[in-house]
Amino acid sequence: MIKIRNATFRQLQVFESIARNGSFTAAAEELFLTQPTLSMQMKKLTSIVETPLYTQVGKKIYLTEVGEELQKTCRSVFATLDDFQMTVSDIKGVKKGNLRISGVTTGEYFVPRILGAFCKKYPGINVSLEVTNRQRVIERLESNMDDIYIVGQAPMGDHIHRVPFLKNPLVILAPPQHPLAKEKNIPIEALADENFIMREPGCGTFLSMDRLVKDRHFGFKSSMALGSNEAIKQAVIGGLGISLLSVYALTHEIASGEVAVLDVEGFPVQDCWYLCYPEGQKLSVVAQVFYEFMLNEGREMTVYSLPEQ
Repeated sequence: MIKIRNATFRQLQVFESIARNGSFTAAAEELFLTQPTLSMQMKKLTSIVETPLYTQVGKKIYLTEVGEELQKTCRSVFATLDDFQMTVSDIKGVKKGNLRISGVTTGEYFVPRILGAFCKKYPGINVSLEVTNRQRVIERLESNMDDIYIVGQAPMGDHIHRVPFLKNPLVILAPPQHPLAKEKNIPIEALADENFIMREPGCGTFLSMDRLVKDRHFGFKSSMALGSNEAIKQAVIGGLGISLLSVYALTHEIASGEVAVLDVEGFPVQDCWYLCYPEGQKLSVVAQVFYEFMLNEGREMTVYSLPEQ
C-alpha cells in the first residue's frame, strides 16, 4: 500500500514546482534550492510512492501517469490550504492571500490598470497575472491552474462558468493615409480587395472575424497572419494592409493618429470580455473579492469610447 501521507509538505512543493516548470533548473530557481537538494527530495518521494513519477530527457521532465495524478493532488492540497489561509484572514476582517489570474494578450491593455486599483484597495493580496494566447488560457482553465480567467470569445461547455463583464468593440483599422480613412458609412463589400492582416487561427479576434463573415456572401482577402496585436499594428502603420482589432489595443495609436479607424457599416462590432472559471468550483475568498471587484469597480474603470472622427 502506498503511504503517500508519509510524504512531507516540502517534498510535494518540490515535486509540484518541477512538474509545473518541466525542469529541475527552473524549480531550483523558483524555490531557492540547489538541484542536488531537489534530486534528493524527489528520490525520497519516489521511494514513498513506489513508482516512477517522471522521466527525464536531457533537461526536460515528462510526468508519468502516476506523476500527473500526483500533480493534480498537489494542486488540490495547495488550493485547500490557500483557501484556509484566506478564510482565516477573512474571519479576522483582513483580505490576505494569493490570487492567480490568466488572461489573453489583449487583456494586457486594460487588466493591469484594474489590478493597480485592486491592489491599492487590498494591499494584502498578492496577484500573479499570466498573459498568453487564447489557446494557452483555455488549457490553463481546463487544468484549473488559476483562480480567474479573462477571455474574449468565452469557451463553451457546461463545465465552464462564464459571465460577461465588459463590452469589447472591434474596429477596422487602416493607415491614416488610406483612401477610405475620411469616408463615412463604408459598405463592408468595399473592403473586399484590401490586403487584410489576420491574427493566428484560434485567437479571439480570428474567431470574431470568422463569425462576422459566416453569414455574409463576403470574405476578406488575407495577406498575412501575425501572432500579436503589436505586430498587426506595426504592419498596418507600415502600410501593409488593414485589419480588425479590439479598440482597447488601439487607444494610443488612435490618440496619436498613427492609425485610422474606418467608418465601416456595422462597426464597431460589439464583442465581449468574459470572466471564467470551472463550473462547480467554489471561488476562494480572495478570488470572490476580485470577481466582484471586476463586475463593479473594474467594469466602470475600463469603459472606452471611440473619439469622434
